[in-house]
Amino acid sequence: MTGETMRAYSLTELGWQGVFRQQLTLEELERCRPMRLSEQSRHEVTLIGEQGCFTLALLSSMPKMVVGDWVLVNDEGGFERLLDRSTCFRRIAAGHQKQEQLIASNVNTAFIVCSLNDDFNLNRIERYLAMVHDAGAEPVMVLTKKDLREDWDELSAQVRALSASLIVESVNSLEPETRQILSPWCRQSQTVVMLGSSGAGKSTLTNTLLGEQRQLTAQTRENDGKGRHTTTARSLISMAGGAMLLDTPGMRELQLVDMEAGVAATFSDIETLARQCQYKDCLHDSEPGCAVQAAIAAGMLAARRLENYTKLMREQALNAAKLAQRRVGDKSQGKFIKKGLNQSVRNKRGL
Repeated sequence: MTGETMRAYSLTELGWQGVFRQQLTLEELERCRPMRLSEQSRHEVTLIGEQGCFTLALLSSMPKMVVGDWVLVNDEGGFERLLDRSTCFRRIAAGHQKQEQLIASNVNTAFIVCSLNDDFNLNRIERYLAMVHDAGAEPVMVLTKKDLREDWDELSAQVRALSASLIVESVNSLEPETRQILSPWCRQSQTVVMLGSSGAGKSTLTNTLLGEQRQLTAQTRENDGKGRHTTTARSLISMAGGAMLLDTPGMRELQLVDMEAGVAATFSDIETLARQCQYKDCLHDSEPGCAVQAAIAAGMLAARRLENYTKLMREQALNAAKLAQRRVGDKSQGKFIKKGLNQSVRNKRGL
């Protein structure tokens, strides 16, 4: 845990809950101890628990892990197994290679941080909401920099209109009262993840919630209002209220993969209307008896929202197909290499 002394933590302080304890056998309770992954690099991870903090070298035989995971460690300090996750955040990694990237795990609440400056974007907010719903965590919209906009209440209303159940808090992250506003989600045994684009104000908000200058902050670029990366790695941070805060680097690109349920939950109003369409396979374009288009015509649904719903549904399905194709290709390539190695051995033996 960056910047903290390597003290021991109780399991309760680390966010240990019944859903994890129920996964342990009697034998594991006797000879193993659960520890939480607090930081990771390419070759090792940092684990924290009741016995303190230590690093664990990563081996190819180990499952893919991410900050927030719970890991069982034996008495010798060796890796035993990874516990099943209660929630998991993922996306398609930036770049051309369409690989799934894990972002965080075992999180109760996601603070989706969005600036109320010129970078405010409802489409992007819906994209983050789809990822949070897919993960299975509770989303809380935190709109920052309200001191820079006179019309901040109008923008807040636009976000609230996305869903009747969505919690939206508008704050000036520099004000100490922000801690009190967000305190209901920062209680003991809870884990909160901070998500948002670069320059949204996550580092400033993190410092305010912690009551100290833990993270570096930077001004947004003057020419386009976009932010700069200040957080460069994911890490778990202990909060005074007893919660664990999982800070993440700002995302310049957030592509969804295999998240049909997450998108559907984000656009539940459209999903409800779609069930009223005349045809089950309605594309909500120009088909007769389309309840979705009727709602748009009546001013009950924004055309922008339908357009983004269609875009995200198509994107997550396309990325899922590409990822599946890549996995098949990697598997075939692996078989080809193994076959070649076996043949090489046979040739050397004169078979």
